[in-house]
Amino acid sequence: MRDVLIALLPATVAAVVIFGWRSLLVVAVCVASCVLFEALFNLITKKEQTVGDLSAAVTGLLLALNLPANIPIWQCVIGCAFAIIIVKCLFGGIGCNLVNPAITARVFMLISFSSMAAAAAPVIVDTASGATPLVLFADGGSVPLSDLFFGTTGGALGETCALALLIGFAYLLIRRIITWHIPVAFVGSVFALSFLMEGFDAMRSLGLILSGGLLLGAIFMATDYVTSPSTAWGKIIFGLGAGLITFLIRYFGVYPEGVSFAILFMNILTPYIDKLTARKIFGGTKA
Repeated sequence: MRDVLIALLPATVAAVVIFGWRSLLVVAVCVASCVLFEALFNLITKKEQTVGDLSAAVTGLLLALNLPANIPIWQCVIGCAFAIIIVKCLFGGIGCNLVNPAITARVFMLISFSSMAAAAAPVIVDTASGATPLVLFADGGSVPLSDLFFGTTGGALGETCALALLIGFAYLLIRRIITWHIPVAFVGSVFALSFLMEGFDAMRSLGLILSGGLLLGAIFMATDYVTSPSTAWGKIIFGLGAGLITFLIRYFGVYPEGVSFAILFMNILTPYIDKLTARKIFGGTKA
């Protein structure tokens, strides 16, 4: 959990630079709220305190990075309560939750609050538009790849700067906290399907994988140990499935982004994928 927090630091710093100090308030409130709700739940239910494992802090930071900088603070608190109490603690705490708390809370907030669609404009460029790149692409427009790479676009706090997310990805790989299977299968399948849909336009397809929450979701949430498959082939199937669902929602759904829904759906399928791809040992004896 400590390594995940370290890996998320570049995206957090980039969010403050791109969207201003309001983003730091959102991050602080989400992290503090998640830690507080877990501590209170353990206190009320007379369970051993678990905030020291940093999982609540990770959930809070991930949720914050999935929110726009201009979201009302009270909505952040409600989202954190849902993530920690409903999704995590009521199922038994870390290791027992069926779905990723941060991504499930984001879906809950996306359905519940219209403010989730009102992305703030970056403060480091002279623009009054907070439209996300995915909305611009859907309307037939385009966004310079340099803007997507460095994050000078509208969107959620942690999803705009591809450079910061890739730095975090490299750190997690070097530390062997995650493997390449899910992120590569996830992002690669979205790119391949977008390439076909966009008339074999590689640059536009690259712009689409750098847009929205694809990199943030593929690197930091789809790879959650508890809610993703444990086998290599299972991880690849998980990533391909998430990529397919993301593509379908982006092009044919009512939401411009499908990453959160895709990860949530594949979380539910994880036990079946693990069972399908489990190694079969031959020559052993029954206990």
